[in-house]
Amino acid sequence: MKYPKEYLEEIKARLKVSAVVSKTVNLKKRGKEFVGLSPFKNEKTPSFTVNDEKGFYHCFSTSEHGNIFDFLMKTQNLKFGETVKTLANLAGIRPYTFSKKDEEREKHWQQYVSIYSKYIEFYHAALLKNSSSELAKDYLKKKRSLTTEEIQKFKIGYVEKNPSFYERIKDKFDEKFLKECGLFYFDEKKKHYAERFRDRIIFPINSISGQPIAIGGRTIQKDNYLAKYINSPETQFFRKGNNLYNLDRARKFSNSIDQVFLVEGYMDVVGLSNNGVENAVANLGTSLTEKQILMLGQFFNEVIICFDGDESGYKAAVRAAENCIKELQPEKHISFLFLSNEEDPDSYVNKNGKDIFLSFTKENKVSIHQFIFSHYHKQSTGSPSSLAILEKKLRSIANSIKDEFIKKYILEFFLEKLSFFTPNINNKKKFIPKKISSLKSTQKIFNETKSLNRIELKEYSLLFLIISNLHFFKNRLDNLKELHLFSNENKQIILKIINYLENNDPQIKSIPIDKKILDKVNKYASIKHILKNINNDEHKLMEIYDEIIKDLSAFEIDLKIEELESKFSKDLNENTFDQIKELKKLQNIN
Repeated sequence: MKYPKEYLEEIKARLKVSAVVSKTVNLKKRGKEFVGLSPFKNEKTPSFTVNDEKGFYHCFSTSEHGNIFDFLMKTQNLKFGETVKTLANLAGIRPYTFSKKDEEREKHWQQYVSIYSKYIEFYHAALLKNSSSELAKDYLKKKRSLTTEEIQKFKIGYVEKNPSFYERIKDKFDEKFLKECGLFYFDEKKKHYAERFRDRIIFPINSISGQPIAIGGRTIQKDNYLAKYINSPETQFFRKGNNLYNLDRARKFSNSIDQVFLVEGYMDVVGLSNNGVENAVANLGTSLTEKQILMLGQFFNEVIICFDGDESGYKAAVRAAENCIKELQPEKHISFLFLSNEEDPDSYVNKNGKDIFLSFTKENKVSIHQFIFSHYHKQSTGSPSSLAILEKKLRSIANSIKDEFIKKYILEFFLEKLSFFTPNINNKKKFIPKKISSLKSTQKIFNETKSLNRIELKEYSLLFLIISNLHFFKNRLDNLKELHLFSNENKQIILKIINYLENNDPQIKSIPIDKKILDKVNKYASIKHILKNINNDEHKLMEIYDEIIKDLSAFEIDLKIEELESKFSKDLNENTFDQIKELKKLQNIN
């Protein structure tokens, strides 16, 4: 038995070819394509290409060519049915089992799409041609600045006040099914079927593969008792939390654009498109769901959530942030963009144009974790009780993140931010320096050290220890030769010291080291205050030396763990994970 064409098309629409192929082949971006070594032949020069826009891969060395189904069958030796099940699972859609229930569902699906297609075509034509639609046409063109091309592209329509479309199709479809599709409802008072979207501009909502599955309607009347926007009710083929308006079009731009704008309304999407911003989608009148974020993550590396600039838009952004941070993944970004009060993306881009909108986005977007911290920090009064509640809330949000690596770093970010409220909590020793530097001098050194990482600062202490005790280390050159430093500049200094001590009596003035570097070591070596108090005690010197070496070794382990964790987040290789575990054992020992 054959799989329905629509089912296979949906799988292809949900999965980029590069996303499927990259699980087997290491791909690199080159223009609009990806390149890699052929999985069909041993080679040293890449001859294998993937084109997401056209939906195929091609191997120039073997002439192998095909789509995602072909790739899995050829590289994993799977039958077509097994391939479909594997990809359907990867795409997050239900398996197809060829049962009577599936066959019945497929039949209903064909009817469902047919009804919606006819409905949308009829009222789209009515908007463009009927004189009764002039009010709606004026609203779209004059108040919303839409061109006929945009109206046609999005197949926007208008349902008149007293529509009769139900009468046109009632004999072609089952009454029960017409009611279940969500376009009509039975009016108990008038004893007839009424149209849900009467006297509204309608926006077709498509599935990810481009099939019409629902409608959003906007009233242009000023009656307070009418909801401004309404959507089709949920049906067996339409779930608000599983779909996004315009994703079927926006996903096609993901080959050339890494980011997507997630906005609140249909008109925001259409208005952005009208001004050349095609990479925009809208949620469907409900809170943003994890499913919607996962769908966007399949196509784009960054989601920029840009809700209206009023209070309700801000509250929606907070809810969205807490929901979608759970699905944050390595190499995927979620940001928030806030417009001024009473402004929305549609009005902003119409007023300022595409370039200013994109420039504003680049300068003002805020990462999700920064937004969450900022929001809850504003709720805090600064009292111990309030800070405790703040920490508890932030820990809870961080712990909700499913990816362990992202969870770790987001939690670290939150706790580091919170540490500013308790600056003395980890200070085991308190001391009063005998001589206090001037505020400007201290501030200058502090600002300079911010540009140095902790490894460089530790290395400066090690160099200061060695340079200050050249006689001591001349007899311990083997120790110096075993040193492993990270900074290239500091490696060169150690080599110069070793070369000099092997042939000369220890005198720092004679070692060919740039005075500026020596000044830097002297300035940033935090250990110099400790050395003043040990009175050339060789045992103490060696203890301090060993302690610094131990710290540097720990840094090296930390860097290796971070590197392997980053690798593991991409390949999920068991060997990589075993290496991380072994290094963490060493980390604990140290």
